[in-house]
Amino acid sequence: MIERLCIIGVGLIGGSLARALRAAGFCHEIVGAGRSAEHLQKAVELGVIDRYETDPALAVAGADMVFVAVPLGAMQSVFSAIKGRLAAGAVLTDAGSAKGSVLETVHQVFGEVPGFFVPGHPIAGTEQSGVEASFAGLYKNRRVILTPVESTDAQAAGRVRAMWEAAGAEVVEMDPVHHDAVLAATSHLPHLLAFTLVDSLVRLADQQELFEYAAGGFRDFTRIASSDPVMWRDICLANHDAIELLIEHFISDLESVNQAVQARDGDRLLEIFTNAKRARDGFIEK
Repeated sequence: MIERLCIIGVGLIGGSLARALRAAGFCHEIVGAGRSAEHLQKAVELGVIDRYETDPALAVAGADMVFVAVPLGAMQSVFSAIKGRLAAGAVLTDAGSAKGSVLETVHQVFGEVPGFFVPGHPIAGTEQSGVEASFAGLYKNRRVILTPVESTDAQAAGRVRAMWEAAGAEVVEMDPVHHDAVLAATSHLPHLLAFTLVDSLVRLADQQELFEYAAGGFRDFTRIASSDPVMWRDICLANHDAIELLIEHFISDLESVNQAVQARDGDRLLEIFTNAKRARDGFIEK
């Protein structure tokens, strides 16, 4: 059980965790923190949190679990604000999508990666944002990746694991560098492509006509382009090394497709499409 959970960043991710833990009866009190009192008051009215503070240093007082769910670009200011203000025995964890960046920020602020910090990343979300979009079932049967390092306290990691399991998630552990490479391929690059495609087509054609004739395929492929631009800007900057390699690889493959189209090479196109279908169908079956 968590006696007092402090969630810094009560949006889709933080709000959904609060709802899930409340539904599971796993938390006695939930305190929210963020910059907007109006937004936090809305979270109280929705029953997501019990009370709030706009100062993170005040919000973490007495909390035995602190969950930071802010954009990567805001992590340093949050960690700096709560440094030296955590209760004895408190565990600190996060939801950052680029673990190398988060660990570097933690080391800069604390002078080390303290044992009470357990880096984590819930592999769940929607294209919506804000506490109004949060729901208790977001993490049900979804994976949460913990990326503990050598200094991470095993008991602290166990407490974070128990929290996510209470929210309905499957918890796995992964090396931080490997995590960033995997997420660059499976999440960061797809979001980058969706954003870029929509931006490119809007500049290419009449915007109203474009969306009037958009079929299901366009809506499905570009759904994630409705995600929070600030969050995804920060992710691309934070995980730039892994993303750059994948962009170069994708450009090379896209040029191969372009050459097949130019050469009217139907056999090559069929080979690419068949391989892709086989791979995705296999993934869906699993």
